[in-house]
Amino acid sequence: MSANANELKFIRRDRMRYENNKLSSNLAIIAIVFNCFFFISIYGSNVGNFYYTLMMGASIVYNLLFMLIVFLVAEGSKSYHIGYSYIAIPVGILQFVRILGYPRIAHTATISLADDSIVNVMGNAQFTRTVLYLCISGICLLLSAAIGIYKCRELTSHLKELEAASPKADAA
Repeated sequence: MSANANELKFIRRDRMRYENNKLSSNLAIIAIVFNCFFFISIYGSNVGNFYYTLMMGASIVYNLLFMLIVFLVAEGSKSYHIGYSYIAIPVGILQFVRILGYPRIAHTATISLADDSIVNVMGNAQFTRTVLYLCISGICLLLSAAIGIYKCRELTSHLKELEAASPKADAA
């Protein structure tokens, strides 16, 4: 690397001490937004009484916990706390696992209405949309975690280099 490239790298890393990790934080917030789209898509389209079960209650509690945890991840990763980025990994993976929950179950289910007609609980378009929302949310969380971990390690390494380069005050 040339001296100029080393200087630019040093400046970029040094700026991290004074700037927030906005990219990682914003990706986590975007994950919350797409989770809300999923939430609205599922619960706004009830057919008959299909969704009125104990699983619905558990799903609502999970969504509330998800939004709380991911908001804390966004705020923690903004300040370069690496632990929050590690929390985002399993939460992001769970977004993909959730596809096996309501989207899959509702897509394959049919329900008999009061007029004896049998209808699908979730059509193909809604199924595709809900799966897409969960996938985008999960990808955003995993990217947030990867970027957060990378930037935290980069900043920690830079701070160690600065500490090693600074003159030690001798106690006289």
